[in-house]
Amino acid sequence: MSAIEVILVDHLDRPTGKMEKLEVHEKGLLHRAVTVYVFNSRHELLLQRRASGKYHCGGLWSNTCCGHPYPQESTQHAAERRLNEEMGLALSLSPVFELSYNLPLSNGLTEHEYGHVFFAISDAQPALNPEEADAWCYRSVSEIREEMTQDPQRFTPWFLYTFPRIPAFLDAFSLPA
Repeated sequence: MSAIEVILVDHLDRPTGKMEKLEVHEKGLLHRAVTVYVFNSRHELLLQRRASGKYHCGGLWSNTCCGHPYPQESTQHAAERRLNEEMGLALSLSPVFELSYNLPLSNGLTEHEYGHVFFAISDAQPALNPEEADAWCYRSVSEIREEMTQDPQRFTPWFLYTFPRIPAFLDAFSLPA
């Protein structure tokens, strides 16, 4: 299998090139990413625990899924592709907001991403890809806030950074914070 390439971008999300995914994380270069939040009809967020064999943040809880668009792939398609690859869910996603972050990871890698955040509402049950995730659960926004306060090391750095911004966008999806 050939190496997976990601899209390098500037601070305005304009493509500047492409590079192999692991090398980008080793060098801490800014690249495009997608982040998905799926809520159920009870207003709970679908969380995943990353598989322990992942090259970074294995065993940590995170949002429904994340990933990177391939060169020439739209963010919408990449988010829907990753949701299906990781969680076995084929859902139509809505773009909600964008953000950028530069976060060190515990193994010397860096998540320096320009992220496109997508939401969906679904009561479908995930069918996990064991190479991507080894557990899932639904939690309310308030439960997640409490767990993050009490035990932040259980969560991925990008989820800790992005999650506090989520409640401001829930009204658009008729989901109270």
